[in-house]
Amino acid sequence: MLELLRIRDLALIEDVELEFSPGLNALTGETGAGKSFIMRAVDFLMGERMDRKLVRPGKEKASVEALFVLPEGETIIRRELSAETGRSRVYVNDILSSQPTIRDMGSKLIIHTSQHGQQKLLSPAFQAEVLDSFIPDQGIMPKRNEKFAILNDVLERKRRLMEKFDDVEKQRDFLEYQKKEIDKVDPQPGEENNLEERKKILKDREHAGECLQNALDILHGDISLLDNMTLLAREMEIISRLFPGFDEDREAIEELRIRLHDLDSRLRRGPSNFNDDESMSLDDIEARLYDLAKLKRKLRRGLDEIVGLKAEIDDNLSFLDACALDIKTLKREEENAAKELKATLTTLNRARQKAAKELSSRIVDELSDLGFSEHVKVHFEFDSRELYPGCEDMRGRLMWVPNPGQTAQPLDKIASGGELSRFLLALVTMRGNNENNPDARPSLIFDEVDAGIGGMTLNSVGAKLRTLADRQQMLLITHWPQLAGKADRHFLIMKEVIDGETYTRCDRLETSQIKAELSRMAGGGEQGEALAEQLCK
Repeated sequence: MLELLRIRDLALIEDVELEFSPGLNALTGETGAGKSFIMRAVDFLMGERMDRKLVRPGKEKASVEALFVLPEGETIIRRELSAETGRSRVYVNDILSSQPTIRDMGSKLIIHTSQHGQQKLLSPAFQAEVLDSFIPDQGIMPKRNEKFAILNDVLERKRRLMEKFDDVEKQRDFLEYQKKEIDKVDPQPGEENNLEERKKILKDREHAGECLQNALDILHGDISLLDNMTLLAREMEIISRLFPGFDEDREAIEELRIRLHDLDSRLRRGPSNFNDDESMSLDDIEARLYDLAKLKRKLRRGLDEIVGLKAEIDDNLSFLDACALDIKTLKREEENAAKELKATLTTLNRARQKAAKELSSRIVDELSDLGFSEHVKVHFEFDSRELYPGCEDMRGRLMWVPNPGQTAQPLDKIASGGELSRFLLALVTMRGNNENNPDARPSLIFDEVDAGIGGMTLNSVGAKLRTLADRQQMLLITHWPQLAGKADRHFLIMKEVIDGETYTRCDRLETSQIKAELSRMAGGGEQGEALAEQLCK
């Protein structure tokens, strides 16, 4: 039950608090006073979107807060709307929550029926949903959706597989040509850089060999540097004995001679890696680099791309070879999924047909209580929609015969606004009674659902609303004093201007005030007062 509703800084509402009672709560007032907007605030609280422009001018945010009394205890839901960003935040018992969570809770807390619902009732899709909601086994619809989703998943995977197969098959000749060209050269990852490095090394060694030979020629040429150094050392030996001042020079010459002989030995041997075995000569490397360059020009790709392309081509050609088996597997999955869907649909369609007979009978009983002719007939016709070959989904459409001698037609063909209002009331009456515990039943909101009716029919609708309100809480927006007079609690919605600003007020009426409001609703004057007096009794 919705016990308390508070709205702050929303449109013309500065701060309104409504404390509802069990049973029937009537909201009345002049057209445009803001009655339906209060119900929009409830919808906003339950997850519907609202424009940030509806935040009262000069305020940072608007908020709607409600206290629900449920079997498991009290629940407080608050939702705030930012004037700056238009974003909203929702809290359940002061804990930040999400809009999907609130929407899931909404159907258990509130059933909102408005004139918009009348138009919704004309939709064949909505009529089919109504019928499905009366199937005793409510697990069959989720099962149907699950089986259908599984089949669609298999079909989608099969479609993608076949699409890829067709694409690759069209390129098979080109792929095989590329593979042949790549296999002929067989490039390896990083091979080109490696060859360039080896080519540089070989060229460096070739130049180094020339330098080694030139150095040896200098040491052993026509005028041998080593022989002359030996002779010079001998002469310096004699000179230093005769002239001790040259002893230091003799030592330098001797050291140089020894170092030149050591250099000679090392030059003859060459560097430690100079004679390492090379599997490829410089000519071999040049030839290999030419083949790689030619392959790059032919395929118009870099060498690393070509190496990756080879793996991709191998994968694609392997895919073509393995695809037949994959397609066969998917076809088997498709057959099994279709078989399970068909079995589920068969069970569902039987349940729909059975529920259609029971629901039609119950609707007729409800309509009879709402002033329809005793001859009214209602039944469901089924349109079969093929979800997959052999899988028929039968969707019920509401048909009715308002008067004897007429053929059955859809609601949108012959139903008036008043008739639609009563149809909607009949369905809500049946759908609201979903639990034995009255406290677990959602609160009903009727937003001018009585539009388009009057006379004796209005009395029938009033009696039905009163009976329904005795079973579960109801919020009723109405312009009819005959309906408002049946309320357990009456609220008057009005506009007032204070210091040049417009405000929406919502006052709970006491006994004397209720009589005055009923009189206004009845047109005022003596006739209005008389009707109000009668209704108050």
